[in-house]
Amino acid sequence: MTTATPARTWARSATRAEAGYSFRSAARMEWLKLRTVRSTGWVLLVFAAGMIGLAILVMIHQHSATMSAPDRASFDPTVLSFAGLSVGQLALGVLGALVITTEFSSGMIRATLAAVPRRPLLLAAKAAVLGAVTLVVGEIFAFAAFAAGELVLKSPAPHATLGQPGVLRAVLMAGAYPALIALIALGLGAVIRHTAGAISAVVGILFVLPLILLPLGESVQNSVGQFMPMLIAENSLTAVKVQSHTLSPGIGFGVLCLYAVVALAVGTWALVRRDA
Repeated sequence: MTTATPARTWARSATRAEAGYSFRSAARMEWLKLRTVRSTGWVLLVFAAGMIGLAILVMIHQHSATMSAPDRASFDPTVLSFAGLSVGQLALGVLGALVITTEFSSGMIRATLAAVPRRPLLLAAKAAVLGAVTLVVGEIFAFAAFAAGELVLKSPAPHATLGQPGVLRAVLMAGAYPALIALIALGLGAVIRHTAGAISAVVGILFVLPLILLPLGESVQNSVGQFMPMLIAENSLTAVKVQSHTLSPGIGFGVLCLYAVVALAVGTWALVRRDA
């Protein structure tokens, strides 16, 4: 009787603690971890340098006076301003993987799960904080890269403005795309639970899969390649001439969102099914 009573009391207390731990509290904890980890600052610095630095480097070397008439007609200063997105997407993909894999490698995941036993709630909090931070950072530096590129572009090359058709959509997509890659990486990290493995999976999806399609023929490239994240982004960032055999920007954005949802759903399943 004496032994059973404390056991029942502890069980009721644990149940109340688990039920009372809200999403807001979990998100606050994840925000604290994200902003205090040193790697976060370095990754965001690489993202900023890649986005703005490559935009300046590419745009400053554009000389429309030496272009042929067809090249001048198809010249798209908007998409050229986002040459750094190839680096930026990888940087935020690394951040998304680190958000969860470092906890498994360091053993900190045990303390995290002790504080937030509901694993779907934990991953939802991580995704919300990561998504909000990367979206805000992505949009800030997407607009900064666009402005920097237009600033260094020399006349008489045609300049782009946000009021022109497709330009604002391209800039917004340039900020949202790497945020979605970060969420996909978070889901992969929850499944793989190893930093190098998760980053390798992100690199494979972004850069290796399109290369695998090259020797398979043009028909396969046109049918399958249009669903690759990189090609979706490239088409969505184009404001002058839409590429053939690609999804429309709206559908492409929806597909990327679906990829993120699926990755997070699988990651949640992996967290629930497997022991930490």
